[in-house]
Amino acid sequence: MSIGTALNRGRRLAESLMVDTCSIRRQTGLVTDPATGNVTPAYETVYSGKCKVQTFTNRELLKNGGEYQFIIQRYEVQIPVSATGIQANDEVLVTASLHDPDLPGRAYRIVGLMNKSLATARRMGVEEMPS
Repeated sequence: MSIGTALNRGRRLAESLMVDTCSIRRQTGLVTDPATGNVTPAYETVYSGKCKVQTFTNRELLKNGGEYQFIIQRYEVQIPVSATGIQANDEVLVTASLHDPDLPGRAYRIVGLMNKSLATARRMGVEEMPS
């Protein structure tokens, strides 16, 4: 079996496990509401489609910030390799989940791109954004 054949088979299998849906957006600037003067971020959608969200239970970090303690939980979001142009600091919003009713509405910031030559999925290290 050739590398190409094996890679295509692996990509089909990886995508079959992407049973959630997400959109990835990038901030493009700021918009001011002329009536209120409120300034809000402007975004462009760079991907919308199937995805898979995973967490790493052995990677929690307890941090102290002044008198406040918080936990950083690392996650990974996977999308098809055919999705291109994704960048660090893009935002991922889970819009639907087949098996986890707590996932829709969760938002993550991409903190690491895991590019590689023979990828079966586009994997991105993410951190959950505060709601």
